[in-house]
Amino acid sequence: MSGFDGLHCSMNTISLLSKAKSRSICAENRTGAKSGGAREFPPVDENGNPQGSGRELGQGWKIHPCDTIKSSETLTLADIEGPGCIQQIWMTPTGSYRSTILRIYYDGQKNPSVECPIGDFFASAYTNFNTFAPISSLAICVNPGNAFNCYWPMPFRKRIRITMENVNPTEDMRIFYQINYALNDVPDDAAYFHAQFRRANPLKFGDVYTILDGAKGRGQYVGTYMAWQMNNNGWWGEGEIKFYMDGDTDPALSDGKEIAGSTGFPTICGTGTEDYFCGSYNFENKATRQYQEFTTPYAGVPHIVRPDGTYGANLRFSMYRWHITDPIRFEEDLKVTIQALGWRSGGRYLPLQDDIASVAFWYQEIPTAPFPELPDFDGLEII
Repeated sequence: MSGFDGLHCSMNTISLLSKAKSRSICAENRTGAKSGGAREFPPVDENGNPQGSGRELGQGWKIHPCDTIKSSETLTLADIEGPGCIQQIWMTPTGSYRSTILRIYYDGQKNPSVECPIGDFFASAYTNFNTFAPISSLAICVNPGNAFNCYWPMPFRKRIRITMENVNPTEDMRIFYQINYALNDVPDDAAYFHAQFRRANPLKFGDVYTILDGAKGRGQYVGTYMAWQMNNNGWWGEGEIKFYMDGDTDPALSDGKEIAGSTGFPTICGTGTEDYFCGSYNFENKATRQYQEFTTPYAGVPHIVRPDGTYGANLRFSMYRWHITDPIRFEEDLKVTIQALGWRSGGRYLPLQDDIASVAFWYQEIPTAPFPELPDFDGLEII
């Protein structure tokens, strides 16, 4: 079981003994080393006098529980030699959640396999340090105080490096964090966790929004997060999601023509945006005649930002869908798109020009293909 339990643990297996070694990284033990925690002494001034909240208590007490990431700087949260598996990540940051970028690199790769603003990674793009929206799902939990929790398993064989960049050009930030992992053998068939952020602001008229493209090799798609801002009146969720896998984009299938944003035809095609996120009929509570928030283990709309009558002018939806029980498996390649459709006069569809951002979550073999270039600070900002 030693090659299995660090990757999968449930109520059915938690009683089984293991050879895996439990480790944890935080600001009080930056390397995760055995017996490496709580070793710091209180800082001292130029005269050698202890400073800080623990100055009267000394080593072993709460001396360095968090780190600061200065403007335009990157902090390495973890750099771990494998084999092993990240089992859980908890963090609570200050600053802007859209301008703080989480990256994860596996086995010495130059290109990140995860590159995403932390707000979007934790399905919370429209929250901030003073705005809280709870999420209770199997993969992501957000708890009071904006405590971000990730439960996606992240196996690695040689090395994993986790960094956080503060791309805000003027403001520093602070982060408390805990990265819990196991050192143990990784099964041959274990794939690497990936997450990729994209944004179109606004989506061009008549374009189809691309959630993921360029994934090559063998793997499985496991989740989607979307932050969707309406830029017009009316219902916005008539568009269909489409999964093109293993040659579905072959131009020969569509006589060389691009049809609804892609050549070829998808194997998996949805029926509407709210349908894909496991809701129905506009996410509407018919008793209140209002959009209804919800959060469940596999899907949810945990946060809806409503116009406030002054400067908060746009309606915004934060939505997640985890394919934990129904992963979408691919052998060669995968492309995922979603249409942005509303209604116009005469019962006709209206291609929308909304502000749409997304995160695709999937597992695959490495190497990881280079991601599209991340937008700059202005291109990331929610306005």
